[in-house]
Amino acid sequence: MRSRSPTPARRCDQMLIQTLSYLRRRPGRAFLTALGTAIGIGMIVSLLAVSAGATQTAGDFVHLGPGELGLFQKDATDPTTSVLPDSLLTTLGHEPWVTAVQGMQLLVGALPRSPGAIVFGARARGFETGRMVFVAGHAVAGANEIVLGDALARQLRAHVGQAFTVAHRRMRVVGIYHLGIAEQDQGAFVALATAQAISGHRGEVTTIAVKIAPYLRLSTARRRLLSRFPGLTVITDPDEALRAGANGQLIDKMTLVIVVLALVLGGIGVMNTMLMAVSERRGEFALLSAVGWSGPQVAALVLIEGVIVNVGGAVLGLIIGVLGAPALVHLLGAAAFVTPELTAWILGRALLIGILVGVLGGLYPAWRAARVSPVRALAQRS
Repeated sequence: MRSRSPTPARRCDQMLIQTLSYLRRRPGRAFLTALGTAIGIGMIVSLLAVSAGATQTAGDFVHLGPGELGLFQKDATDPTTSVLPDSLLTTLGHEPWVTAVQGMQLLVGALPRSPGAIVFGARARGFETGRMVFVAGHAVAGANEIVLGDALARQLRAHVGQAFTVAHRRMRVVGIYHLGIAEQDQGAFVALATAQAISGHRGEVTTIAVKIAPYLRLSTARRRLLSRFPGLTVITDPDEALRAGANGQLIDKMTLVIVVLALVLGGIGVMNTMLMAVSERRGEFALLSAVGWSGPQVAALVLIEGVIVNVGGAVLGLIIGVLGAPALVHLLGAAAFVTPELTAWILGRALLIGILVGVLGGLYPAWRAARVSPVRALAQRS
């Protein structure tokens, strides 16, 4: 009387038991394979987190309300290195569909007591600076005066009347403001002419904010500006600031390269390990075939082993990435300007890459395992 073949659920249980049994017999090999995947996943998580954090920081440099545009120099490496002529403010102000313009000069690392704070140079009566709500003191009126965001003032325990050093200049705090924009509340404002003198870019600004008439669409205003001033990058969303820069593009491309390398190198590493395992286990696969396992089922067994090992490596890689992202920023000397941003989307993508590494690396070994001849394998074993 012929025995019935195991049900699919029963076969799945057998595959899992076989997989766990083998991993227990070869813990060192499984750990090293998982570690290789973990290092690659950790690098990916770190780079994605730093890229997302840089985008968030760039978006906070400029506040754009409804009906407002931001202008930067085309192909600038990042928003802080943009250079635009001050005369452009006058030219834009003469356009009938422009209701207000304001130029700003951004200074990075100008405050020795808080190197991560951005110092914004702007005219006190502009529409951007006009949004400041002063909780103490008043707006900048002189060349050697500075106003601090309330978040920065709390951090430094600063108060009105205190002397501050800004890029080797002694300046007096005349006001403490609140804008509701993180990067600006954690920064400071000085007179535009003062910022230009400190940066060495007299007669130039980093960015220009433009407020357009209510009857004109932002898309139309963008087309007009790009047509007349082809050397500009025009943004309607602050997050576009970094994406428009070469550094943002470089980070994105570097991350893509790392992802591809992780898939290729990780897949090759897994494939080599799994091929060695297949060679050692030819007799085991032959026995499984002899008791009724089909070729696809043997192949599935090998794939499951690869995926389990690499999922474990991916989880370890997520931990490495979460801990390594801040360390990477400190190593690059950018901790003052960029805070890594870890999201569920970033972690999910990294986990998916770990699964793909296991699948890609196990495909060829699985095919080899499925082609093991029971007769030949058992004959070689005897």
